[in-house]
Amino acid sequence: MSVPGAGESVAAEVRRIKVWFRFVPREGWLPHDREGLWAVQVGPDTARIENVPFLQDGVACGDIVRFTTDADGVHWAVGQVASSGGCTIRVLPVPDGPLGRSAAAVHERLAEFGLGGEAFSEEFPLVAFDVPVGADLRAIKALLVRGQGEGWWHFEEGSVTEAWRGV
Repeated sequence: MSVPGAGESVAAEVRRIKVWFRFVPREGWLPHDREGLWAVQVGPDTARIENVPFLQDGVACGDIVRFTTDADGVHWAVGQVASSGGCTIRVLPVPDGPLGRSAAAVHERLAEFGLGGEAFSEEFPLVAFDVPVGADLRAIKALLVRGQGEGWWHFEEGSVTEAWRGV
């Protein structure tokens, strides 16, 4: 008896790659001019971003980007193909504020929203958050503004949607 599809892979192989972005470093900020983001290749020259960018603006987790591959096999982003509809928000605690230099304290303050995110380093406790479609944008933005006003942190919008701008 033969089994339909026997010998075929049940799920397509996931190809994880790193896609690199180039940018001009900002004065007074980290001195980097590129950032590599993990992605899943979805086409010959396209990939879905799988982590939150710390430095690159205009990109959010889940976005589909187009890339070229250089002679060394490095994948360089050349543009966005599709937006995930999510946002990238970065939060840096004020060192002498009530949260100190604690990325964990920043995560705690925003825990009620269930946002994914990661910290840059212990020395530079910048937290990059993925704000997915369907998140309570009004409440998240209100807390970010309140926290900045009360000296907890500074925040920036790395990649936002019209829905975010509208609240």
